[in-house]
Amino acid sequence: MPADPVVHVIDDDLALRESLTFLLGTAQFAVMAYDSALAFLKALPQAQPGCIITDVRMPGLSGLDLLRQLGGLETSFPAIVITGHADVPLAVEAMKLGAVDFLEKPFEDQALIAAVRSALSHHRRNSEREAERTDIGRRVADLSNRERQVLDGLITGHPNKTIASDLGISPRTVEIYRANVMSKMRAKSLSDLVRMALLVGVLGGDGSAGRQVG
Repeated sequence: MPADPVVHVIDDDLALRESLTFLLGTAQFAVMAYDSALAFLKALPQAQPGCIITDVRMPGLSGLDLLRQLGGLETSFPAIVITGHADVPLAVEAMKLGAVDFLEKPFEDQALIAAVRSALSHHRRNSEREAERTDIGRRVADLSNRERQVLDGLITGHPNKTIASDLGISPRTVEIYRANVMSKMRAKSLSDLVRMALLVGVLGGDGSAGRQVG
Protein backbone atom coordinates (compact mmCIF):
# COMPACT_ATOMS: atom_id res chain seq x y z
CA MET A 1 0.00 0.00 0.00
CA PRO A 2 1.23 3.55 -0.72
CA ALA A 3 2.49 5.46 2.33
CA ASP A 4 0.28 8.18 3.75
CA PRO A 5 1.01 11.60 2.22
CA VAL A 6 3.31 13.85 4.22
CA VAL A 7 3.02 17.58 4.87
CA HIS A 8 6.50 19.06 4.44
CA VAL A 9 6.83 22.25 6.54
CA ILE A 10 9.65 24.54 5.40
CA ASP A 11 10.42 27.63 7.50
CA ASP A 12 13.50 29.17 9.08
CA ASP A 13 11.45 30.22 12.15
CA LEU A 14 11.83 27.42 14.72
CA ALA A 15 8.82 28.51 16.77
CA LEU A 16 6.57 28.53 13.70
CA ARG A 17 7.88 25.15 12.51
CA GLU A 18 7.16 23.61 15.90
CA SER A 19 3.72 25.24 16.07
CA LEU A 20 2.72 24.02 12.61
CA THR A 21 4.11 20.54 13.25
CA PHE A 22 2.09 20.27 16.48
CA LEU A 23 -1.11 21.62 14.88
CA LEU A 24 -0.90 19.32 11.87
CA GLY A 25 -0.03 16.36 14.06
CA THR A 26 -3.14 16.89 16.18
CA ALA A 27 -5.13 16.90 12.92
CA GLN A 28 -3.67 13.44 12.14
CA PHE A 29 -1.34 14.56 9.34
CA ALA A 30 2.13 13.06 8.94
CA VAL A 31 4.63 15.95 9.08
CA MET A 32 8.28 16.54 8.23
CA ALA A 33 9.92 19.87 9.08
CA TYR A 34 12.90 21.63 7.46
CA ASP A 35 14.70 24.80 8.50
CA SER A 36 15.38 25.94 4.94
CA ALA A 37 14.39 25.39 1.32
CA LEU A 38 17.86 23.98 0.68
CA ALA A 39 17.39 21.38 3.43
CA PHE A 40 14.16 20.25 1.77
CA LEU A 41 15.76 20.07 -1.68
CA LYS A 42 18.57 17.93 -0.26
CA ALA A 43 15.98 15.56 1.24
CA LEU A 44 13.77 15.62 -1.86
CA PRO A 45 15.02 12.38 -3.49
CA GLN A 46 13.84 10.41 -0.43
CA ALA A 47 10.90 12.65 0.48
CA GLN A 48 7.52 10.96 0.70
CA PRO A 49 4.85 12.41 -1.59
CA GLY A 50 2.41 14.92 -0.17
CA CYS A 51 2.35 18.71 -0.05
CA ILE A 52 4.54 21.62 1.02
CA ILE A 53 3.97 24.53 3.39
CA THR A 54 6.65 27.16 2.93
CA ASP A 55 7.23 30.73 4.03
CA VAL A 56 7.54 33.02 1.04
CA ARG A 57 10.45 34.89 2.68
CA MET A 58 13.44 32.87 3.92
CA PRO A 59 17.19 33.54 3.97
CA GLY A 60 19.10 31.87 1.18
CA LEU A 61 16.53 30.23 -1.08
CA SER A 62 13.16 31.94 -0.72
CA GLY A 63 9.79 30.27 -1.13
CA LEU A 64 9.68 31.60 -4.70
CA ASP A 65 13.14 30.20 -5.42
CA LEU A 66 11.98 26.83 -4.09
CA LEU A 67 8.92 26.79 -6.33
CA ARG A 68 11.03 27.69 -9.36
CA GLN A 69 13.42 24.82 -8.65
CA LEU A 70 10.60 22.34 -8.03
CA GLY A 71 8.95 23.42 -11.27
CA GLY A 72 12.16 22.72 -13.14
CA LEU A 73 12.35 19.28 -11.55
CA GLU A 74 8.73 18.53 -12.53
CA THR A 75 7.92 17.20 -9.06
CA SER A 76 4.39 16.78 -7.76
CA PHE A 77 4.29 18.62 -4.43
CA PRO A 78 1.34 21.04 -4.26
CA ALA A 79 2.56 24.04 -2.27
CA ILE A 80 0.91 26.36 0.24
CA VAL A 81 2.85 29.57 0.87
CA ILE A 82 2.74 31.58 4.09
CA THR A 83 2.99 35.32 3.73
CA GLY A 84 2.86 38.51 5.76
CA HIS A 85 0.46 41.26 4.74
CA ALA A 86 3.17 43.16 2.86
CA ASP A 87 4.14 40.01 0.97
CA VAL A 88 0.80 39.33 -0.73
CA PRO A 89 2.20 40.32 -4.19
CA LEU A 90 4.92 37.70 -3.64
CA ALA A 91 2.25 35.15 -2.75
CA VAL A 92 0.43 35.95 -5.97
CA GLU A 93 3.70 35.42 -7.84
CA ALA A 94 4.07 32.09 -6.00
CA MET A 95 0.68 30.99 -7.26
CA LYS A 96 1.76 31.85 -10.79
CA LEU A 97 4.69 29.49 -10.17
CA GLY A 98 2.32 26.69 -9.19
CA ALA A 99 1.43 27.20 -5.52
CA VAL A 100 -2.12 26.03 -4.88
CA ASP A 101 -2.91 28.41 -1.99
CA PHE A 102 -1.46 31.07 0.28
CA LEU A 103 -2.16 31.98 3.89
CA GLU A 104 -1.69 35.49 5.19
CA LYS A 105 -0.36 35.83 8.75
CA PRO A 106 -1.93 35.59 11.23
CA PHE A 107 -4.11 32.74 9.98
CA GLU A 108 -6.67 30.56 11.74
CA ASP A 109 -5.76 26.98 12.57
CA GLN A 110 -8.76 25.68 10.67
CA ALA A 111 -7.82 27.72 7.60
CA LEU A 112 -4.44 26.00 7.53
CA ILE A 113 -5.95 22.54 8.00
CA ALA A 114 -8.47 23.19 5.23
CA ALA A 115 -5.69 24.39 2.91
CA VAL A 116 -3.64 21.25 3.63
CA ARG A 117 -6.60 18.98 2.97
CA SER A 118 -7.22 20.75 -0.33
CA ALA A 119 -3.53 20.50 -1.31
CA LEU A 120 -3.43 16.78 -0.49
CA SER A 121 -6.59 16.25 -2.56
CA HIS A 122 -4.80 18.04 -5.40
CA HIS A 123 -1.84 15.69 -4.90
CA ARG A 124 -4.08 12.62 -5.01
CA ARG A 125 -5.73 13.81 -8.21
CA ASN A 126 -2.32 14.40 -9.79
CA SER A 127 -1.14 10.94 -8.71
CA GLU A 128 -4.26 9.29 -10.10
CA ARG A 129 -3.92 11.25 -13.34
CA GLU A 130 -0.28 10.22 -13.71
CA ALA A 131 -1.15 6.58 -13.08
CA GLU A 132 -3.89 6.80 -15.70
CA ARG A 133 -1.51 8.49 -18.16
CA THR A 134 1.03 5.69 -17.70
CA ASP A 135 -1.63 3.00 -18.19
CA ILE A 136 -3.01 4.63 -21.34
CA GLY A 137 0.52 5.08 -22.70
CA ARG A 138 1.01 1.33 -22.38
CA ARG A 139 -2.23 0.69 -24.25
CA VAL A 140 -1.12 2.96 -27.10
CA ALA A 141 2.25 1.20 -27.23
CA ASP A 142 0.47 -2.16 -27.58
CA LEU A 143 -1.31 -1.06 -30.77
CA SER A 144 0.01 -2.38 -34.07
CA ASN A 145 1.32 0.14 -36.61
CA ARG A 146 -1.89 -0.09 -38.63
CA GLU A 147 -4.06 0.27 -35.52
CA ARG A 148 -2.06 3.35 -34.55
CA GLN A 149 -2.61 4.83 -38.00
CA VAL A 150 -6.35 4.28 -37.63
CA LEU A 151 -6.22 5.79 -34.13
CA ASP A 152 -4.51 8.89 -35.55
CA GLY A 153 -7.24 9.20 -38.17
CA LEU A 154 -10.03 8.79 -35.63
CA ILE A 155 -8.74 11.37 -33.17
CA THR A 156 -8.25 13.95 -35.92
CA GLY A 157 -11.92 13.54 -36.79
CA HIS A 158 -11.64 11.71 -40.08
CA PRO A 159 -14.54 9.44 -41.11
CA ASN A 160 -13.86 5.80 -41.93
CA LYS A 161 -13.93 6.45 -45.68
CA THR A 162 -11.25 9.14 -45.44
CA ILE A 163 -9.05 6.94 -43.24
CA ALA A 164 -9.51 4.07 -45.70
CA SER A 165 -8.52 6.30 -48.62
CA ASP A 166 -5.48 7.67 -46.78
CA LEU A 167 -4.27 4.19 -45.85
CA GLY A 168 -5.21 2.46 -49.09
CA ILE A 169 -7.50 -0.06 -47.43
CA SER A 170 -11.26 -0.67 -47.54
CA PRO A 171 -13.72 1.07 -45.20
CA ARG A 172 -14.72 -2.37 -43.88
CA THR A 173 -11.09 -3.04 -42.91
CA VAL A 174 -10.98 0.34 -41.16
CA GLU A 175 -14.07 -0.70 -39.18
CA ILE A 176 -12.28 -3.84 -38.03
CA TYR A 177 -9.19 -1.89 -37.01
CA ARG A 178 -11.39 0.71 -35.31
CA ALA A 179 -13.07 -2.01 -33.24
CA ASN A 180 -9.64 -3.39 -32.30
CA VAL A 181 -8.45 0.07 -31.27
CA MET A 182 -11.53 0.71 -29.11
CA SER A 183 -11.10 -2.70 -27.48
CA LYS A 184 -7.35 -2.42 -26.82
CA MET A 185 -7.69 1.15 -25.54
CA ARG A 186 -10.72 0.14 -23.45
CA ALA A 187 -12.55 3.21 -24.75
CA LYS A 188 -16.31 3.37 -24.17
CA SER A 189 -16.85 5.88 -26.98
CA LEU A 190 -15.00 8.01 -29.50
CA SER A 191 -15.04 10.93 -27.07
CA ASP A 192 -13.44 8.67 -24.45
CA LEU A 193 -10.77 7.72 -26.98
CA VAL A 194 -10.06 11.40 -27.72
CA ARG A 195 -9.83 12.14 -23.97
CA MET A 196 -7.23 9.38 -23.61
CA ALA A 197 -5.29 10.70 -26.60
CA LEU A 198 -5.23 14.18 -25.11
CA LEU A 199 -4.07 12.85 -21.75
CA VAL A 200 -0.98 11.12 -23.18
CA GLY A 201 -0.19 13.75 -25.81
CA VAL A 202 -1.18 11.71 -28.86
CA LEU A 203 -3.45 14.55 -30.00
CA GLY A 204 -1.89 17.98 -30.34
CA GLY A 205 -3.59 21.16 -29.18
CA ASP A 206 -4.17 22.17 -32.80
CA GLY A 207 -6.14 18.96 -33.39
CA SER A 208 -3.32 17.20 -35.22
CA ALA A 209 -2.27 13.72 -34.26
CA GLY A 210 1.16 13.34 -32.77
CA ARG A 211 3.39 10.54 -31.59
CA GLN A 212 4.11 11.41 -27.97
CA VAL A 213 2.82 8.90 -25.42
CA GLY A 214 4.99 9.68 -22.40
